[in-house]
Amino acid sequence: MSADFLHHNLQDNRILRLYHYYRVIVGLVFILLISTNLDDNLLKVTEGKNFVISSWIYLASNILAIFLPPLNKQKQIFTLALIDIGLLTYLMYSAGGTPSGIGNLIIITVSIANILLVGRIGILLAALATLALIYATAYRSLSLPTEANQYVQAGGLGALCFAAAFLVQSLVSRLSKSQTLAEERAHVVADLENLNALILDRMRTGILVLDARLAPILANPAARELLGHPELDTGNLNDQCPDLMERLNQWERNRTLRPAPIQAFSEGPLIQPSFVPIQRSGKQHTLIFLENISRIAQQAQQLKLASLGRLTAGIAHEIRNPLGAISHAAQLLQESEALDQNDLRLAQIIQDHSRRMNIIIENVLQLSRRRQAEPQLLDLKYWVHRFAGEFRTTLREQQFVYVQTTSGTIQTRMDPSQLTQVLTNLVQNGLRHSSKVHGKGQVWLDLFRDPDSDLPILDVIDDGPGVPEDQITNLFEPFFTTESKGTGLGLYISRELCESNQARLDYRQQEQGGCFRVTFAHPRKLS
Repeated sequence: MSADFLHHNLQDNRILRLYHYYRVIVGLVFILLISTNLDDNLLKVTEGKNFVISSWIYLASNILAIFLPPLNKQKQIFTLALIDIGLLTYLMYSAGGTPSGIGNLIIITVSIANILLVGRIGILLAALATLALIYATAYRSLSLPTEANQYVQAGGLGALCFAAAFLVQSLVSRLSKSQTLAEERAHVVADLENLNALILDRMRTGILVLDARLAPILANPAARELLGHPELDTGNLNDQCPDLMERLNQWERNRTLRPAPIQAFSEGPLIQPSFVPIQRSGKQHTLIFLENISRIAQQAQQLKLASLGRLTAGIAHEIRNPLGAISHAAQLLQESEALDQNDLRLAQIIQDHSRRMNIIIENVLQLSRRRQAEPQLLDLKYWVHRFAGEFRTTLREQQFVYVQTTSGTIQTRMDPSQLTQVLTNLVQNGLRHSSKVHGKGQVWLDLFRDPDSDLPILDVIDDGPGVPEDQITNLFEPFFTTESKGTGLGLYISRELCESNQARLDYRQQEQGGCFRVTFAHPRKLS
């Protein structure tokens, strides 16, 4: 059973119920008229007595009709209307014929019945009402010749019955078509709303709507994720994301300026906001688009590094030849017995910087010719223990690597050689920073499963000074380094290697020391 059928059925039931109430009210009016003795002359004659009896019958039948169980709706309405016409015709006859005005109630009955009846049956009812009016008038004129002039009024009432039937059916037909069209358009609008809601939910661009008081009234899932607030549309945006409100205030002061990107939280992506004023319900609202430009910036950075790598690969031979000659000459100078201590120190500086330049060239070349990852199924507990054991053989005195793992099997898919390169870089960094504080280097490898996502996680933790908050956002940028002898490519390459294996490398702030977290992919979900 369709929703449209149910809707029309309920609407017809309401009209039928109102029709019952109308008939009961008319019956009560008749009883009121005979109870107040408004026309004593009428009540003294036989027809007047018949009017009283018919009025009570009319009221009783209408009350009884309310409580009758519903049968076939068309037959029920036609029967009720036919009984109503018959009783009203007799009441009109008993009240003095067409001058009594009761014939007008027959027109109302025909009109209401044609709202509920479909097609020719409504016209048939109008014809039967017309015949009843003419018959009652003719019968009365036979007994009372002085009332023979009522034929014109009876014919007029019959014509009005036909006119009402045709007019009501025409109006009902138009209303039905309009209602059908409105329902179709309502369905289309509802479908469009569902489609728009689905699009908003699936969009990677954050959509945020602020009212005139700059309070959030709509936020799609992407906006909540980018800003790091699941309950974004129920809170105060100024408290949840002050940087975004600051960009909005700057835009309101000068709408020609492009707002600067923001980062809503420490590990969040870089977001480019844009603002559009809109009118909604006669009020000024603000539509905010939030674009995640971290991927774009990363792709631009990769293109830049790839170009640099190709350039370096092209001139590496030309650079390495003179660099090798400089390094060899510095080495020969160091072997000379004629040099004093200061000159030897200068020769050592030449050697150190030549070696650093060669490392930079090697790292950039590695970016340009990095091979495709070849993920393998790894038992991380076994692999981490083996890595730590092999790495301990290269440690100097006062350097320690500890391993902590949880119970159970922990597996992932990753290129083992690239994972070795990542962990080697992270552990070496941790040992170096730890030794600055304690004089000895200590690093902990903590392997476990994330309780929420069930993904394997490996934390590389040191007890060094940690990374200052103002440097965390630039930590994985290429050529960013806090070391005088660093190249600034180690962490960048490590993150790139993780992402090529569908893993992620992040830095997590701690009260003491530093923590680099590698979040691995699930072995069954890696494609």
